[in-house]
Amino acid sequence: MSAPIALQLYTLREAMAEDFEGVVRKVADVGYVGVEPAGFPGTTPEAAARLFGELELEVPSAHTPLPIGEQKQEVLDTMEALGSRRIVSGLGPDDFKTMDRIKAACDRFNEASSVAVSAGMTFGIHNHWWEFLQVEGRYVYQVMLEHLTPEVFFEVDTYWVKTAGADPAAVVRELGARAPLLHIKDGPCTKEASMTAVGEGVMDFHSIAEAGGKATEWMIVELDRCATDMMEAVATSYTYLIEEGLARGNKS
Repeated sequence: MSAPIALQLYTLREAMAEDFEGVVRKVADVGYVGVEPAGFPGTTPEAAARLFGELELEVPSAHTPLPIGEQKQEVLDTMEALGSRRIVSGLGPDDFKTMDRIKAACDRFNEASSVAVSAGMTFGIHNHWWEFLQVEGRYVYQVMLEHLTPEVFFEVDTYWVKTAGADPAAVVRELGARAPLLHIKDGPCTKEASMTAVGEGVMDFHSIAEAGGKATEWMIVELDRCATDMMEAVATSYTYLIEEGLARGNKS
């Protein structure tokens, strides 16, 4: 059976800043099974959780700051309010430019994972293109795998993998059960250009879905930016993934 489909709510951040509840209701109406929050513009985690519950939207994961240092308790409280167990975060390109920086980044990720596990949760990394570049002749993500504890999972942003020049399906296959969440976005796969609705760009999602197989627990649509109406792109993305049999939704 195909994995259920969710929406990373960062996609609709501008509209949600004006009407969080109204936008989330539209997402549920489209047929999305779940949502992945990344901040709560105009509302609180507690209020958002009540709305998600009313609409029977699952929360497979949430994007937060690293649950370490001064933000540790806030992140854990947010996750508890959401009733979600997967914390997802990441770091910027400067944190992966040298071997020493890669190792230091992994130390922070391992600390975050330890905090998450102690709270009955798990911690995962959301990538951009910079984790799939090479440093000293080696791919950054493969160096990371040598320094991360086994509990750290990956939310593979398949678009950024391809933008970096790597093969998303091969990466998803390589990571296997360590990549339970896939971010699905489409477009020309350049760093600057606007993205498109899923199915209207250059990404090959059939190969990605096949590579993930049973290890893929959620297909999560995310569009960082789009030249067309974002809500329309969200609906079009849903329709494509459902009609192609690549994900499972609440409406066919």
